[in-house]
This record gives sequence, C-alpha cells and structure tokens, in this order.
Amino acid sequence: MARFLRPLLRGTTYTRLLHLWVPMLIVSVWMFVDPSTPWVPALALVPVGLVPAVRMGEGVQARLLLTPGEQEPGISVTPSRTWRDRLRTVVWLEVRMALGAAALFATVWLPVLTYELTRAAGGVVPPDLPVLDRTMPEWTYALLVPLPVVVYYGVVVGCGHLITAVARRLLGPSAAERLAALEERAEQLLERTRIARELHDSIGHALTVAVVQAGAARAAGDPTFTDRALNAIEETGRAALEDLERVLAVLRETERPVSGRPTMADADRLLESARAAGAEVDADVTGPVEKVPGPVSREGYRILQEALTNVLRHAGAVPVRVRVTVSGGSLGLEVRNPLTAATPGPGRGSGLRGIRERAALLGGHAHTGPHEGDWQVRAELPLR
Repeated sequence: MARFLRPLLRGTTYTRLLHLWVPMLIVSVWMFVDPSTPWVPALALVPVGLVPAVRMGEGVQARLLLTPGEQEPGISVTPSRTWRDRLRTVVWLEVRMALGAAALFATVWLPVLTYELTRAAGGVVPPDLPVLDRTMPEWTYALLVPLPVVVYYGVVVGCGHLITAVARRLLGPSAAERLAALEERAEQLLERTRIARELHDSIGHALTVAVVQAGAARAAGDPTFTDRALNAIEETGRAALEDLERVLAVLRETERPVSGRPTMADADRLLESARAAGAEVDADVTGPVEKVPGPVSREGYRILQEALTNVLRHAGAVPVRVRVTVSGGSLGLEVRNPLTAATPGPGRGSGLRGIRERAALLGGHAHTGPHEGDWQVRAELPLR
C-alpha cells in the first residue's frame, strides 16, 4: 500500500498535473466568449506551433514541470530548426490540450462524484445522479465510493507519466540536434586528449632531463659539472612550469587563445636542454621555420620535444641527429639516435602514439621505430 501511495507524496506528480492544466486556461477563457465552438482553441494551436520559438518555450515548461531536477531529461530547449520540428511541436500542443482536458475533467468531476456517492450511501440520493439505479440499496453506494477515487489516482499519476513520455518523444532532440551534441562531445574529448598530450610531453620532458642530469652529476663527482647540471635542471623546470601554466589556463578559460604555446621558433630551447642533459645533438634546420603556420608549428614543437624526451629516457647521453626541413608545402622532422636495447618497440608508449596522433590530426603522417640501425622518429606535416 505504501508503494501504491508513494506517487501521491511526490511533488513531480502535482507539477505534471499543473502542466496539464495550463492550456485549459485558454479554453476556459474561450468558453466565456463562444461556448458553442470549443474546438477553436485547438485549431488556433496549429499556426502557433509553427513559430520556431514556441518549441523552446514548451521545452522550458516541460523541463521545469514534467522533469524537475533531472540532469538529462531528453527534452530540447532550442527553437525549431526544420519543418519536421515545427510539425512535432504542433502535434505536441494538440496532445497536451487533449490530455489537459481529460485531466481537468477527471480532477474536477471525480471528486464531485465521490462526494455524491458518499451522500447517497448516507441515504440522500441526489436527483442529478442519473448513472445510478435509485432502487439500489444504500450499502451498494458505499461500495462504489472508492471507484472514482481509484480512477482519480489513475488519471493524476497516469496522465503525468503519459504526458512526460509524449514530451520526450515530440520535444526531444531532433536528429540534427543529436548530431550537434555528439560533435560537441567529440570536440570535448579531443580537447581533453590534447591537454593530456601537452602535459605528457612537457612535464615528461622536464622530468626526464632532470633525472638524467641529476644522475650524471652524481656519477661525475665534478663540482663544475654538477653546477652546470643544476642550472640545466633549473632552466628546464622553469620552462615546464610555463607550459603547465599555459595548459591550466586553457582549462580555466575555454576561450583563451592557444597562440601562447611554444612553436618551432622555440626549438633551440629543446636542443639546448637535450645538450645540457649530455646528449650530443647534431641539429640542422633548413627553411623558414618562423613562417610555419601556428597549428603546424605548435604540434611540430611537441613532436620534436617528445622525440628528444624518448632519446634521453631510453638511450641516455648518446649522439642525436635532428633534421628540421620546411619545403615543398610541408614541415619535415627527423630525430635519429643509436638503437639500444632499452628503446621501445613500434607502437608502444603513449608518447609515440601521441606523435602519430598529432601528425594524423594535421593530415600528415609519422613513423617511429628502428631504421638502418638507428631509432628514428620521422614526421611530415602539411603546411595547409
């Protein structure tokens, strides 16, 4: 019994009933104007539903009264964009008025019927009660008293559930809106992936340089070398903090431009950092690197950074050959170092996967793996 009565204790039951009653206000006013044409308000809803903004207003009402507190009610609050949306809005308005009329009739007359049956059970049979046989014993009226109460319960609860289901069907997102929502979700996931790559590349590079420098300084036992190692660790750490601030700024301010991120024009900083960590870097830059478009230049910087980080992490202080070429409408990057047993194989590691993903997003391609006795990271990014 408690479970049966639980819907009557929920506020949603009565906000849904209120939602059904609202259209009846228009009908009630019209009945004072011309009671012989009760169908006019329903006819007038057709042009009203074709107005794009009406769908947004109906969606707001439905969310507020039919699904209060729900995070994902499945009801759109945007104007109609297509004729299909407008026709769905018209059907919704007509269904809402029809269910509203049924709910109003039931909620007004069923309590009256209950009252009259109660009077009849007490021996006072009202003359305007034609549905009942006046020759019936009084106790039969008492048996009929719960019937309109049960019907009242069914109407109040059932119509509320029905109008909510209809709202989700007719006011729910259209195919275009669902596609737009999916695209927005995909953009958010791509942004999260990009930020994860930024943190991995930047912080991973700084920590790798710091670990290599600290280990080399301890093994060397030379105060002069130790001083240079500490300076390199300090500079690398400061650069990593700057990158971290840029990434956090993107998280805090979604509209913040990405132009503050490092580009290929800052590649010398990466090369010097790798040299300070003990690697013998042979770098050759050909072409106008400073004229490379921003998105390509920024992603190229991160690819170079991850490639150098992998060298220091897996191979240590080894000779590294870096080639940067801007020609033929593309930016070419190549980083080679002697192949060691600790070097990861193709396809392993999130850093190598990130290199290939960055290149693919720009319409380019990247290769990571052994090549002619060396470990090679080679990427080609189109400038357009």
